[in-house]
Amino acid sequence: METLHQFLNRIANLKTFFVLLAVYLVFPGYILKNAEANINQFAGKPIGPIDLTFGFNPAKTLQMVADYGEEGRAYYAQGELTMDIIYPIVYTFLFAVILTLLFRNKPYTPFRYVNLLPFLTMLFDFIENVFIVMLLYRYPEQSMTLAVVCEIAKLLKWLSLVPVVFAALYGLFKKIRIPNS
Repeated sequence: METLHQFLNRIANLKTFFVLLAVYLVFPGYILKNAEANINQFAGKPIGPIDLTFGFNPAKTLQMVADYGEEGRAYYAQGELTMDIIYPIVYTFLFAVILTLLFRNKPYTPFRYVNLLPFLTMLFDFIENVFIVMLLYRYPEQSMTLAVVCEIAKLLKWLSLVPVVFAALYGLFKKIRIPNS
């Protein structure tokens, strides 16, 4: 934990921030947008990825898996094993660098390792991805247990993002209110 914290302190600067931001923007702006369009095309209707749904609904997740169709499931699984491994790493380091820049050596830092919070979100995202891939590959067999665990991981992913966003907003607010900080 300390090693990662120190690594982030070493790499966190505006250049790193802008590089990560540029790479991050490519994902929702192009890669993920096109992936969702392809999934919907294979399904023959707008469904979207399980990753972006909110709430807790295992039955809906199982229905989505069925609705993707064979080609859609294969495409989605491949995306989960490629794009959706890289994307969480990118957004995690982007948020970690932001938090490091906002809180490095500041008296108002909520806690020492605040810059590691995004890694919790990444962990839950990876767990969610594993269960999505399992659901996609196991079809037509459908497991409510796998769907429930997938939904729990998805819910934890979204919930763990909340303190990251609040910490970033808090740090930004403090930075604006306290000049030269």
